[in-house]
Amino acid sequence: MKPKQPWMNASLSPEERADKLLLEMTLDECVMQLQQTMYEFAPEHLLRSGLGSLILASSATAGNEGANPFNSEELNRLQKIAVEESRLGIPFLTGRDVIHGHKTVFPIPLGQAAAWDPDLVRDGCRAAAVECSADGVHWTFSPMLDVSRDPRWGRMAECYGESALLNADLGVAAVQGYQGDDLSAPDSIAACAKHWVGYAAAEGGRDYNSTEISLPTLQDVYQPPFEAVIAAGCQTVMTSFNEVAGIPSVANQNLNQGVLRDQW
Repeated sequence: MKPKQPWMNASLSPEERADKLLLEMTLDECVMQLQQTMYEFAPEHLLRSGLGSLILASSATAGNEGANPFNSEELNRLQKIAVEESRLGIPFLTGRDVIHGHKTVFPIPLGQAAAWDPDLVRDGCRAAAVECSADGVHWTFSPMLDVSRDPRWGRMAECYGESALLNADLGVAAVQGYQGDDLSAPDSIAACAKHWVGYAAAEGGRDYNSTEISLPTLQDVYQPPFEAVIAAGCQTVMTSFNEVAGIPSVANQNLNQGVLRDQW
C-alpha cells in the first residue's frame, strides 16, 4: 500500500488538492493526463504511466452500439492498476457517447427537440446516467449544442435543431439530467457540451469542412447554448473540428481562454 500523498487529503478543497498534485507531476505525466485511448487498445503500461481517460467504444466510430464492448469488472481491474501501480495513483476517467440513451434507447435529439419539452429531455438523460454509471461510465460526450440549419450536414440527428434558444433550454435540461443534483453521487455522470464552436456551419454541409461565420452570428447564434449550459454547471466542453476565422477551434485562444474560461 502506498503512503498517503498530500493531494489525497480529503479535508482540502479540490483546488488545493489539484495544486499539490500538479506540483508533483512531471511534464510527461501531465501529457499522459491529456491522452485518451479506446478501451480495447489500452495496454496496461499506459495505465501505469498515468493515462488520463478511456473512450468506451469498440472502434474509432464512437456512439451508441448494440452491445457494450466493456464491462464494469474489467474496468475495475484496470482502474486498480492505474491507482495502485502508477507513481501518482491518479484514476482514469471513462467516457462514452451516451447520446440518446444507454440500455434504454430514446428518440434522437432532433426528435426530442420536436417535443419542445425540457422535462422530457431531463428525464431521459437522468435514466441514461443511471444506466451507464452502473456500467462504469463517468462521462458522456453530450449534449450536442451545434445550432444546425443545413439539412445536408450528416450530424443533424444529434442536434436540437435550428433554434439557439431551444438548444440552450434543452442543453441545460440534458446537463441537469446527466449530472443530477450531486455529481459525486454514484448514479451521476459528467456532461460534455459539444462542439465548441460553429461545427454545424460547415460549408456545403460537408462534415469537418471549413466555416464562414460572422462575429455577430457566432455570438448571437452559435455561442449562447454553450453559455447557458456552463451557467448550469456543465463540467466539460469539447472543441469542434472546424476553424473559426481561419483558426482551428482546438487552438483558438480567444474562444477557449478568452470566452470560455475568462468571460464565462
